[in-house]
Amino acid sequence: MVKVPVSHVFEAMDKSLATSWYTLQPRKKAKNKDCGEILVTIWFSQNSSVLDLPSLCDPAPLPRKVADMGMDSTLKSSPLRSFSPMRVEEGVSSKEEKPSAPTFADRIAQIFNKNVDTTPASSVEVPDISEFSESENPAVSENKSEEQFSTIDFEEIMKSMETKELGHEVPSNLPGGVVLDQLYSIAPGELNSLLFSPDSSFMRSVADVQGSTELNLGPWDFENGSDSLKRVITYIKAPSKLIKALKATEEQTYMIADGKAFAVLASVSTPDAPYGKTFKAEVLYCITQGPELPSGEQSSRLVVSWRMNFLQSTMMKGMIEGGARQGIKESFEQYQKLLSQNVKLADVKEMGSEKDQVLASLQVEHQSDWKLVVQYFTNFTVISSIFMGLYVLVHIWLAMPSTIQGLEFVGLDLPDSIGELIVCGVLVLQGKRVLELISRFMQARIRRGSDHGIKAQGEGWLLTVALIEGSNLAAVDSHGFSDPYVVFTCNGKTRTSSIKFQKSDPLWNEIFEFDAMDEPPSVLDVEVFDFDGPFDDATSLGRAEINFLKTNISELSDVWIPIQGKLAQACQSKLHLRVFLNNSRGSNVVIDYLTKMEKEVGKKIKLRSPQTNFAFQKLFALPPEEFLINDFACHLKRRMPLQGRLFLSARIIGFHADLFGHKTKFFFLWEDIEDIQVIPPTLSSMGSPIIIMTLWPGRGFDARHGARTQDAEGRLKFHFHSFVSFNMAQR
Repeated sequence: MVKVPVSHVFEAMDKSLATSWYTLQPRKKAKNKDCGEILVTIWFSQNSSVLDLPSLCDPAPLPRKVADMGMDSTLKSSPLRSFSPMRVEEGVSSKEEKPSAPTFADRIAQIFNKNVDTTPASSVEVPDISEFSESENPAVSENKSEEQFSTIDFEEIMKSMETKELGHEVPSNLPGGVVLDQLYSIAPGELNSLLFSPDSSFMRSVADVQGSTELNLGPWDFENGSDSLKRVITYIKAPSKLIKALKATEEQTYMIADGKAFAVLASVSTPDAPYGKTFKAEVLYCITQGPELPSGEQSSRLVVSWRMNFLQSTMMKGMIEGGARQGIKESFEQYQKLLSQNVKLADVKEMGSEKDQVLASLQVEHQSDWKLVVQYFTNFTVISSIFMGLYVLVHIWLAMPSTIQGLEFVGLDLPDSIGELIVCGVLVLQGKRVLELISRFMQARIRRGSDHGIKAQGEGWLLTVALIEGSNLAAVDSHGFSDPYVVFTCNGKTRTSSIKFQKSDPLWNEIFEFDAMDEPPSVLDVEVFDFDGPFDDATSLGRAEINFLKTNISELSDVWIPIQGKLAQACQSKLHLRVFLNNSRGSNVVIDYLTKMEKEVGKKIKLRSPQTNFAFQKLFALPPEEFLINDFACHLKRRMPLQGRLFLSARIIGFHADLFGHKTKFFFLWEDIEDIQVIPPTLSSMGSPIIIMTLWPGRGFDARHGARTQDAEGRLKFHFHSFVSFNMAQR
């Protein structure tokens, strides 16, 4: 409740208090101290007709959400917030101390006496309300204004959210798995309004389809004046075969809203469910901007993922997760079906992938052969050789034929002095260098673009590399330029670019595709060479390595990679690449791989849950496409045996141990392993056979802190023993 002295109404101008927010005070026995606020206009009317009220002619007050959103400073200085219960009570106490203040009865008598004197009773006419249209009905206008304000409210809140620094990156999917991933022909902002605006009927339609009742959509509001925008939704879930109807409370929070991407985290609690106080179901809605449609319209991608957030440990965790997984899957099948009826799905085939759009924009630099000849042969060696050759020919034409003398005979003309001998030697050397240049040019022309445009074959993991350009490539020759070309190597297969003549900043714009691989690639080796001709070994200008396990594939869609090497580091050489990796077999990658492994191992391999895979990826900082095959408890043999777990995935072998808070963690690639040996049990291995993994020289140095020894050739050796089931681990 709130108390407002009526005397303040009479003292105010026009006998009316401005529209103000009043803080509600709790009653004496109330436990809740925070009762909220109420927006009230108080006035004294001399007429019984509601149509004569002065407040109806005033501009409608702003709703509370807009005031909280960004107009606090304006409202604080305006008369709308000039009155509060604190000020009212202070005013009452100060006025009661004045003995000359008129009483409440005197004020009422004064007003009615004045009314009688100035206005005859017969002149007061009550208008016929039926004459007014329905649009002038206060109840109808109030409903329309509320709808208008709720729409403006949500739109204004979204605009204000764009200026707030909630987060610049879209959050990653929750570990429970993705239940909805679809492209829609709608702008991200419009899809966000459809799903989460208070005026949208989509949420109520979802509740009707799923059988939920008593849906109550709370307003969006900033929590305690912070940047966190939240709302609370309550409803009663439909009963299932095992569980009766339950009351659910869903709290939705905006994690990002920058106009192009939106992320809303919904946390659902059902305390009346079995073990309902031990967990909350969390659902993450991510709306991002999709590729542009052929018609020029925008598209949006909606990804919904989930997880179970356990507030306390329980033995029923597995059963709860299993039941929730099935329920969420069925619910979002209905959700997706209903959404597709309201929003048109985007046609992925017509739209094309991001890779196709990027690669289609690349245009290979075409240069005529004559321009290449002029560019390549315009140097001191060729020009000086041509000049000396012409000079000698003119001399022969002008000189008289010499007589045969010494050891000469007809057909053999020997130099007659040391100077002539030196000139002959210089001419021979110049001619040799010119012939070598011509040979190099012809061989380079034959090799030009040998692997560019070759399409990949097969189904599986497809790797596509677009070589855009180079920057500050090192020069080997004295003239300050090189003839660079690039060699890409992945899984034992190579792709070679064309040769760019006399360029330190070459432009390629060439595309290379590797044939489909059954397993995802681990490393892409990139090496830059300087072409020295068909008979000489090419000079390496530097190399680089792209590790797909340590880099997110989305970050490689447009990247500059530095070249390592003595020459390259001195010149700060870099290459501009665009790398794409995708699987053409669809979403059954893990199942197909495990089926293949089961045939090789001869034993059934259990498919790991999304939560286990997510924990494995987070432990070793691996990309989302890496999945766990199996893990074993064992000892790592170093100076002292270390108890931990050995993790096996499609591309790595990892080890993790935690001994009294001291963590040991490392992994290396299957490609890095040269040999795996098994030695008989020893006393130091506690009677268990030992598996020794030997890496190739120079490989796996990131994991050298876990190696037992390193031989003279630089090969690391890792010792593992004390497996629970040695035969299964060995297989």
